[in-house]
Amino acid sequence: MRQAAFVNDLTVEQVIERLGEQEICRRTRVPRRFVVQAVERIRSSRVSVYEASPTTAGPGRRVRIEGDPPTRDAAVNRAYSALGCTYEFFLTAFDRDSLDGEGLPLQAVVHSGKTYNNAFWDGERMIYGDGDGEIFEDFTIPIDVTAHELTHGVVQYTANLSFYGQTGALHESICDVFGSLVKQYALGQTVGEADWLMGAGLFTPRVTGLALRSMKAPGTAYDDDVLGKDPQPATMDGYVRTGRDDGGIHINSGIPNHAFYLVAIALGGHAWNRAGQIWYDALTGGELTELALFSDFATLTMRAARERYGQGEELQAVYKAWEQVGVRTM
Repeated sequence: MRQAAFVNDLTVEQVIERLGEQEICRRTRVPRRFVVQAVERIRSSRVSVYEASPTTAGPGRRVRIEGDPPTRDAAVNRAYSALGCTYEFFLTAFDRDSLDGEGLPLQAVVHSGKTYNNAFWDGERMIYGDGDGEIFEDFTIPIDVTAHELTHGVVQYTANLSFYGQTGALHESICDVFGSLVKQYALGQTVGEADWLMGAGLFTPRVTGLALRSMKAPGTAYDDDVLGKDPQPATMDGYVRTGRDDGGIHINSGIPNHAFYLVAIALGGHAWNRAGQIWYDALTGGELTELALFSDFATLTMRAARERYGQGEELQAVYKAWEQVGVRTM
């Protein structure tokens, strides 16, 4: 089926739909029960990677599904691993079965534009550009970029936060938090071992910078002649009011990012266990509205810490972190 898809520039699903199980049996001379098993495996795969087609719309040709061995394409293998690790992380850490909580299969499309400088969740699947080779490398390289984008899917199925202004900055921060946690989970890192950088390895050697953002020290991720200096503030004193970047969503996200970092450092251990659990509870508890501000989310994290851990060090760590970045809680 994969060979037929490759020859005819179709997806495996299209081959199955056009031929039907009976015709596949006839052509392959394989007993029907084995064809049915193969079709079911293909259709039920939790992780699928496609190669973008330069001539047709849609995800393109599927090149790897769950259980397949690695291919000769490094971008395919990186995307496959990142999707699988993100799925495993949410299931293991929070008992969440995929982005929607109901086992949504994760799909990715690689090589979407040979010099395309972006990776994003389009509401249904991950799309990766190859980078231009001047500023950016292939966008499948940093696992936290994939996890960040997939967390947009988690937000989509929970609070559905908007993408503008302070709410948008909160949205971006939540995605950074869980993007960082997935990387730490994949590497088995404690809070002290983690670099707290988002997108490390994405810049080419020509760029003077370590990563896209720093949760530990917002505003220090890069300082480059072309890109300029990292504009992220760490506290509300530096909050940037602008009409660019959808109201500064990738700039002001540094404030709640730093708050999470402070909570994680205060609690120690693996950041997904307590700090991450508090953030997850606040996100998925059903009280975070589409237009929530920093203070709204901060208040919910306080409540989540109190409800899950009582009046102990977790609650104190959350309170002190928001106080340090200048966000009020109620």
